[in-house]
Amino acid sequence: MAKIKLALYWASSCGGCEIAQLQIGEKLLKLIEAADIVFWPVAIDVKYKDVEAMPEKSIDVCLFNGAIRTSEQEHMAKMLRDKSKTMIAYGACANYGGIPGLGNLYNREMIFDRAYFETQSTDNEKKVTPQTSIDVPEGKLSLPEFYDTVKSLPQTVDVDFIIPGCPPEEKTTWLALEALIQNKLPPKGSIISHNVKAVCDDCPRTKNEKKVKKFYRPFEIESDPEVCLLEQGILCAGVATAGGCGAPCPKANMPCTGCYGPVKGVTDQGVHFLGAVASIIDSTDPEEIAKIIDDIADPAGTFYRYSLPDSMLRRAKV
Repeated sequence: MAKIKLALYWASSCGGCEIAQLQIGEKLLKLIEAADIVFWPVAIDVKYKDVEAMPEKSIDVCLFNGAIRTSEQEHMAKMLRDKSKTMIAYGACANYGGIPGLGNLYNREMIFDRAYFETQSTDNEKKVTPQTSIDVPEGKLSLPEFYDTVKSLPQTVDVDFIIPGCPPEEKTTWLALEALIQNKLPPKGSIISHNVKAVCDDCPRTKNEKKVKKFYRPFEIESDPEVCLLEQGILCAGVATAGGCGAPCPKANMPCTGCYGPVKGVTDQGVHFLGAVASIIDSTDPEEIAKIIDDIADPAGTFYRYSLPDSMLRRAKV
């Protein structure tokens, strides 16, 4: 039987998804038996021109991680889509924009000003910023265009399946790879995970629908390890986040941050989480409510940590 031709690509992300792909451990041997990796820039010496030379749909499946921040990443997403029979968005950045998507709170000019002029460690008296092309004695050098707005992979190309997580848990990665090897992939558009219900369903903590008068960051309070973190005033996104990870963060006394994306049927994960938080505020006095809300540090990063580009907001108007 012919081996599966597999491609892997890393766009705008931290690289954690590349490590996660290796966390399947000894199952890598099963993958190697069934698949040939034809493109994986982080691990093997394969050039873009090699992919360009491949016939259309000659790659069986592409695991694409990372958001679309630059023209190069958009070009690769479109080319790999053309070359691949199946495109899988791997991880939160590819699926929803992820942490890079928080760049949509600013525009390109603001980001460049901060990165190249304003930071305390930057020495840039000539105010030089990256250019898409420049002439030098050896010829013309070029860089990808840095886009004003971060997009998710599904906003850029047609995506067949989603593997959630930041990064995906080993069992989630293997669930998808095993389905691929056995030719038992679910219907197109499916999120490949062990549980489509909320993280709260996997969390063993006791839930009592308690009201709160103050919100805390995790280091500001010694929490009860048996009681729901949200009911203790710690902003845990488990109520608004799809399960399948096994709730490792709440089990380790840390709040869920929402990396597995919205629960089934929810359009905007941030709005869902915000509604859950609003429902437990123990006050009807507008001034007191405003004071309680003021305790929430970094609201955008809290409610839209992984999903701003995929939300109804998409980006800030700046």
